[in-house]
Amino acid sequence: MIVLEIKDIKAVIAKVGYKDFFAQLNDTLTEDYKNWHDFDKSPRTANHVEDGVIELMPISNAEMYSFKYVNGHPKNPAQNKMTVMATGQLSLTETGEPLMFSEMTLLTGFRTAATSAMAAKHLAKKDSEVLALIGTGAQSEFQFLAYSFIFNLKEVRFFDTDPAAMRKFEQNMARFDIRLTPCKDAREAVQGADLITTCTADKKYQTVLTKDMIDKDVFINGLGGDCPGKTEIEKELVESATIVVEFLPQSRVEGEIQQLGPDFTCTELHEIVKGEKTLNVATDGTILYDSVGFALEDYSVLRLVYKLAKQHNIGSEMKLIPELDDVKNLFSLL
Repeated sequence: MIVLEIKDIKAVIAKVGYKDFFAQLNDTLTEDYKNWHDFDKSPRTANHVEDGVIELMPISNAEMYSFKYVNGHPKNPAQNKMTVMATGQLSLTETGEPLMFSEMTLLTGFRTAATSAMAAKHLAKKDSEVLALIGTGAQSEFQFLAYSFIFNLKEVRFFDTDPAAMRKFEQNMARFDIRLTPCKDAREAVQGADLITTCTADKKYQTVLTKDMIDKDVFINGLGGDCPGKTEIEKELVESATIVVEFLPQSRVEGEIQQLGPDFTCTELHEIVKGEKTLNVATDGTILYDSVGFALEDYSVLRLVYKLAKQHNIGSEMKLIPELDDVKNLFSLL
């Protein structure tokens, strides 16, 4: 069984580079979303605790099974701990044999951004040049990178209620050739934007984006509304937009569409990726991709990283599963 630590993920990225890794991840996500009906799917299991949530996200097809353990504790940064921490596992479906155990905090950053950009590739105007980020926490730089490999971005406008987070983002972005525009509030940040990502962390109903702030048809990537009782976007804006979600049974409970009632229905992302439905801001007006994060995306990034780790001999072999001459004699290990 391969175990991948943070240093191993860094080694994988160093081997293939940001651009090629995102390209391969986009291809893997596209392939898996096209095979949507081959997967045994369910909404994630969530344990809601004081000031946070702890979740398990399983999925499988005939070949492999994966799960991710992930938390969301918005008050953690006050204790110098991350809001989101994750680990994951990939196993063979036929035998249940574990193939890999991996860190998934970094990988969640990559897969979330890659899925956002994949959705935008289909749904946003092809000539989109201005990206607005509302929230410059752990996900923000990943969002820029993923979009930058699909669109010819000219400007990133950004705002966060935490000035330190804005400074962090600006410092990390200094290595990239892009115009950065720090803004005094969310309203200023979205002015003229073609692509908007909302990614805030408070576990509560809040309104960071309203209909009157939108001055033209735009692609909105709503990331922060991702559990019951946690939304970011004004109900009037949600109601007026064309909406795409990952998995309706999960999004009705966790996404922005939890504001619209249990019977609300809309297009799912796999229908767009497979070409069964065609939507674009250019023809359909403002589109809200109501993203909550789905287990298929974890499956995709885990199987890609497993392939790359084997290819480049990265990771450690660990004996976590017994090896026995007589598989019925577990006691012989003692």
